[in-house]
Amino acid sequence: MHPTFAASVGGRELELENDRLLNDQAETSDTADIAAQKTRERRLLRNLAISFFLFGLFNNVLYVIILSAALDLVPPSTPKGIIAFCNIAPALVAKVGWPYILKGRIRYAKRLIGCCVLSMSGMIVVALFESLSMRLIGISLASLSSGLGELTFLQLSTTYSPPSVGGHGVGYFASGTGAAGLAGAFLWWELRKFGVRFGVGISSVMPLVIPLTYFFLLPHNTAFLFSHSPASYEDQISPSDVVSGLPYTPLATNEDDIREEEGTLAPGPKRKVALSLDDKWRLVKPLLMRYMLPLFSVYLFEYTINQGIAPTLLYPVPSPEGHWLLSKIIHSVRDYYPFWQLVYQATVFLSRSSISFGLPALPARLLPIPAIVQAAILSLLALESAYGFFSNEAEAINVFFVFVLISIEGICGGLAYVNVFYRVNQEQPDPDLNHDLERMKQEKEFKIGSIGFADSSGILFASILAVPTEVQLCNAQIRRGKTLCKGL
Repeated sequence: MHPTFAASVGGRELELENDRLLNDQAETSDTADIAAQKTRERRLLRNLAISFFLFGLFNNVLYVIILSAALDLVPPSTPKGIIAFCNIAPALVAKVGWPYILKGRIRYAKRLIGCCVLSMSGMIVVALFESLSMRLIGISLASLSSGLGELTFLQLSTTYSPPSVGGHGVGYFASGTGAAGLAGAFLWWELRKFGVRFGVGISSVMPLVIPLTYFFLLPHNTAFLFSHSPASYEDQISPSDVVSGLPYTPLATNEDDIREEEGTLAPGPKRKVALSLDDKWRLVKPLLMRYMLPLFSVYLFEYTINQGIAPTLLYPVPSPEGHWLLSKIIHSVRDYYPFWQLVYQATVFLSRSSISFGLPALPARLLPIPAIVQAAILSLLALESAYGFFSNEAEAINVFFVFVLISIEGICGGLAYVNVFYRVNQEQPDPDLNHDLERMKQEKEFKIGSIGFADSSGILFASILAVPTEVQLCNAQIRRGKTLCKGL
C-alpha cells in the first residue's frame, strides 16, 4: 500500500474516532443535564406540595379547633350551632365579597399577612375573655381570616403552569385542610383538659407558619415553565398550552408585590385589566349547577349532622368490664361529641388527600353522588338519635353503627371538596375566544374563588338548621326516656 494512501486512511479513522468520542460526550452531557433538570423539577414539586399542604393545614386548623371546642366555649344551655354560625358567617362574607369587589391583580403578600394578624387576634380574644359575646367576636375574626385565606390559596394555585402543577397544588392544599381537621380535633382532645385559656391561647401562634412558608419555601410561579416534558397527558393535549405556559405577571405598585414579579417577563405593554360585574356573572353562571350545587348540598347535610345531630348521639358511659376498648376512649358522656368529630375529621383527611395520594379525580358528571349519599347518612343518623335502632344497653353496637355512618359522611365530604376545586382549577380558557392573557389569568382566579361561596353558604344554612334540629332531637330522646342530652 502506498505510504501516502495509508496515512490518509489512518487519519480518517482517527477523525471518525474523535467524532464518536465527541458525540458520546455530548450525549453524556445531555443526559446529565436532563437528569439535573428532573432532579430540580422533583425538588420544586416537593416544595410546592409541602407549601400548599402547610397552607391548608394552618389556615384551617383554628377553624376546626373552635368547632371541636364548641361544648367548652358556650354554656350548657346554649345551642352549639351558634358557634358554627359565628365560625362560618364571616368566612362566607369574605368568600362572597372579595372575588366580586376586588378589581385587578391580587396582592398575595398583603392578603396573607392580613390573614395572619386576624387569626392571631381572634384566638387571643377567645382565650382572654370568658363572656360569650367576646368569644363570639374572636371566633368571627378567626373565621374571616380562614375564609379569606382559603380563597387566596385556591386562587394562588391557578397562577402555576402547566395545568398539572396547579392541580398538584390544589390536591395538597385539600390534603392540608383535611389534616387540619384531624390535627385540630386531636389537638383539642388533648388540650381541653387544660382549659380554654391555655388551649386556645397556645393555638394563636400557629398562623405565623403561613407567611414564613410563603416567603421562604413556596417556589415562584414561573419555576415550572421550562420543564423538558409535560407532567401529565392533560398538559400535552391542553388547548391552552400557550396561554398557561406564559408567566404570571403582576402589575407592581409597591414592595408587597415584588415576590409575585421576580423573574417574570410578559410580552406587550403593561396595562391594567379588571373584570366587570357582568364579566364575573358570565363566568359564574356555568359553574352554578355543575360545581356549586353539589358542593353546597354536601356541606349543608354534612354540617347539619356535625352541629345538629352529632351532639345528641349520646350513650351510657361504657364500663371497662364489658367494653375494655371503648372505655379507654369514652370516659364521660361529654366525650362522645369530640370523638365523633375526631372520626369525621380522620375520614375527611383521607378523602381530601385522594388526589395527592395519586388516585384519579372524579369525573364531573359524578360530583353529585357524594351529596346524595350524604342526604341518606343524615336521615339515618337523625332516626338513630330520635328513636334508636338498637337498645340503649347495647353501647358497642350503637357506637359502631354511628362510627360507620360518620366515617362515610367524612369520606363523601372530603371527596366533594377536593374534586370540585380540582376540576375548576383544571378548566382552561379557550384562547380562540379571548387573546388577552392577563384577562384569562384573572378569569381563572375569579372562577376558583367564586366556588368557595357554595361550601360556606352550605355550612351557614346548616348552622341555622342545627339549632332547632339539636333541640328537637333532644326532646324526642327525652320523650322515650333517654335524658343524657339534658346533662350537656
